[in-house]
Amino acid sequence: MIEAEKQQALDIATFLRVRKWYLLAIAAIALTVIFAQILIQQHLDSQLNDSRVINVAGRQRAFSQKLVKEALLLEMAETHGSGKEAIVENLNQTLRIWKTAHIGLQKGNDSIGLPVEQNPTILALFADLNPHHQVMVEAAESILANGADSISIPHGDELKVLLDNERLFLTKMDAIVNAYDSQSKEKLQKLKIKEYLLLAFSLLILFLEVVFVFRPLSIQIRETISKLIQNQLKSDATATEIKKLFAEKEKSLQQLQELNFVIDNAALFASTRKDGSVVFISKKFLTLLEQEPAQMNIPISEILTQNPGQQQYLREILMSKRKNIRSEEIKIETKTGKRLWLDMSIIPMHQSSLEQSVLILCSDITERKKNQLKIEELTKQNYEERMQQKQLQASQIVDGQEEERKRIAKDIHDGIGQMLTALKFNIESINTDQKEKTKEKIAYLKKLTADLIKGVRTATFNLTPPELEDHGIFPALQKMTVELNKLTGKNILFENKADENVRFDSLAETNIYRVTQEAVNNAIKYAEANYILVSINYVEGLLSVVIDDDGKGFDDSVLDSIPKNNSEGGMGVFFMKERINYINGRLFINSIPGEGTRVTINYKPELAK
Repeated sequence: MIEAEKQQALDIATFLRVRKWYLLAIAAIALTVIFAQILIQQHLDSQLNDSRVINVAGRQRAFSQKLVKEALLLEMAETHGSGKEAIVENLNQTLRIWKTAHIGLQKGNDSIGLPVEQNPTILALFADLNPHHQVMVEAAESILANGADSISIPHGDELKVLLDNERLFLTKMDAIVNAYDSQSKEKLQKLKIKEYLLLAFSLLILFLEVVFVFRPLSIQIRETISKLIQNQLKSDATATEIKKLFAEKEKSLQQLQELNFVIDNAALFASTRKDGSVVFISKKFLTLLEQEPAQMNIPISEILTQNPGQQQYLREILMSKRKNIRSEEIKIETKTGKRLWLDMSIIPMHQSSLEQSVLILCSDITERKKNQLKIEELTKQNYEERMQQKQLQASQIVDGQEEERKRIAKDIHDGIGQMLTALKFNIESINTDQKEKTKEKIAYLKKLTADLIKGVRTATFNLTPPELEDHGIFPALQKMTVELNKLTGKNILFENKADENVRFDSLAETNIYRVTQEAVNNAIKYAEANYILVSINYVEGLLSVVIDDDGKGFDDSVLDSIPKNNSEGGMGVFFMKERINYINGRLFINSIPGEGTRVTINYKPELAK
């Protein structure tokens, strides 16, 4: 404990020491950077002022030359009499700017950003330049004063003064500009020296920080990581050992749970030796077996059952060597001939003498077995009833198919057959000598032939269409509505709301097609509908077909009492429901008298391969 406290105190002290030096180093670097930034900013400001002063000083030379040039132009304008006013104005502006800049370079001028000059050398140069500047200013002012007069006055003396002093002014002004440039270079050189010193100081601080901060810290971190790795290896080894112990504990706990489960669910238990003799048996077990406690000196197999075959089987499973728990459902027979079912768990036990014994735990499952037999009988009976129901449904479907065949035969006989007979008689009665009657009969034969073709198309269309087998329910229903629209003259429309054409089981497609066909035919024949809409959709695995009509409707409460077939021989509502039930679909019929009928077919399919 004391060693740990010392170690902790040492760690804290080391941390505090490292932190102190680290903060000092960071603060020194920060101050150095701040100081360097201040110096740089000051130098930039000074450099900006110097560049502005040099610029103005250089412009003074150009303005002096411009002043002389404009004076000469003014002289020429007086001689020739052209542009005098503009030249006077330019000369006046040039003189004003030249004078202002000259004074500002020496005494400063905030309007043009010139500081007060304090360098003695430059001031001495300006003192040497001022007389020439003053003479040139006076000469220019004299020219301007005389130039404003309307009478031309020669300015030969003033021009001579300007020309004589211009060369000296330019020479001395060059010296001043050079002095400004030397002064700026001297400031820049001093700044470089200061920056080098600051850089050396920063590098020194970084070196000291590496030596006294980072190096000790890296050594300490390396030692800490090494200790952490060693502790991790020890922890992994310890965790592996704990995992093994935990696995063994879980295994023992599982066995104990199995044992507790058996004990909790069975109050019938017994203990036997390796040879099968009884060590202990519960009183409830003896009562169930109809045995007396005085008979415990016999083998456990003879106590459990009176059947010799069952006794032999029990001796084999009880005396065999095993390491795991074994569970058996055994049928036994008591002294009075009563038959029981026991759920027996045989648990091997090892004593300190290394001799094996057996613990037997049992549960009476006789009632459960009886219930299982009853369930099996009910299941068999239910299966037989379902088979009978399927047979009944199959016979009803056969009846429906037979009715459908009769209807098709009746349509062919009553429609197509009669028209063929009439066609035959009319052809035989044609007399080519009677041209007028022959024309009438030929026209009648054409109409009869068209009706015959229409009847044949109707009969063949009522059979299975090729579109259903080739392309599926979606194109087949669309073709059906188009054909019925042509044949009946009714307004029969088709609406496909599905995103794609999905194929289903052929039996399901056939039954859905037939039920939809029957619903449309019923709307045409019995509902006297003028508008029929067949819409189909497939969303989230559910196929839905809806047939809406605007017919006369009916009271849908009488649907349960509708017979198998309609009076016209169609398959009727009964067989519509049977067909949909046969494919595990749902059929809904909703109708309101005078408002129309809606038939809905829902089918949850498995997609065809």
